[in-house]
Amino acid sequence: MTALKRFAVVGAGAWGTALALVATRAGRQAILWAREREVVDSIIQRRENAAFLPGVVLEPRFAVTEEIRAAIEEVDAVILAVPAQFLRAMLPDIARYIPPGATLVLAAKGIERQTGAPLSEAIAQALPKHPLAILSGPSFAAEVARGLPTAVTVAAREMETADAVAQALSGRAFRPYHSDDPVGVEIGGAVKNVIAIACGVVVGRGLGESARAALLTRGLAEMTRLGVAKGAKAETFMGLSGLGDLALTCGSPQSRNMSLGVALGQGKPLAEILASRRSVAEGVATAPAVLALAKRLGVDMPISAAVDAVLHKGADIDETIQALLARPLKAEGN
Repeated sequence: MTALKRFAVVGAGAWGTALALVATRAGRQAILWAREREVVDSIIQRRENAAFLPGVVLEPRFAVTEEIRAAIEEVDAVILAVPAQFLRAMLPDIARYIPPGATLVLAAKGIERQTGAPLSEAIAQALPKHPLAILSGPSFAAEVARGLPTAVTVAAREMETADAVAQALSGRAFRPYHSDDPVGVEIGGAVKNVIAIACGVVVGRGLGESARAALLTRGLAEMTRLGVAKGAKAETFMGLSGLGDLALTCGSPQSRNMSLGVALGQGKPLAEILASRRSVAEGVATAPAVLALAKRLGVDMPISAAVDAVLHKGADIDETIQALLARPLKAEGN
């Protein structure tokens, strides 16, 4: 595979903007596609994505457009950073203009609520002739954008693809490790958002750090069971895209999913929380999608089921927590 020199980033939220900065700092030609005109104007006029990444000065070489064709028609790789539940709707436009053989890099984290399928499967259906890599790992967009040290995983079925993406995006403070387990890396990135909501609820309810640690650990077990049933390697979940991402997302109020859980735990209604935010907390839509996938694969995921019940089925938080604590005792490895 030839070196990847020209990147388009589709999706101008905080993460997409940060990844466009990563590519620019790595010496690549990068252009960001934004749906919102106000984002384009903010970047051009103020050198700042004021809506989604305020306070970060964007470099002079940083380019942006609201024309999808202009963004992707002459690139070597396209980074997909739109919210998970909106990705499928974008794929026809990308397929229409993307150059033959260009590499796709999935940077969104989630499972389709409509189909219960990992996002990579939707991409494979729409763009089957393009190499695909999954980029995931413990990374807050604001920290990446400010140039703070970050390590992530880039996974693909063909190691040549993963290595090419890792080499292209590697920089002084951004270190990608490559992997040949895209299934595990994608499952880890999706499920950790659901577990982070559960950990946030525990914090919001004032149940203590011991309870949060227990949820994080048992959540890792759930994540691993689902990934292995889907064909992933168990050891992948001990790495950056599993345990690493889970530890970050479940341990900091910077996490959109954990902070949403904290607000739920404090008694705020979900509709009110969502109405007060512009950025997407992927775990909200991913929870029922994870359960749909788990049901098809015959995997038990009690924490994810509890989160879904609280979010979407009107379950009482305290009763749900008690039901989790009352589950039959079993060996830790199960």
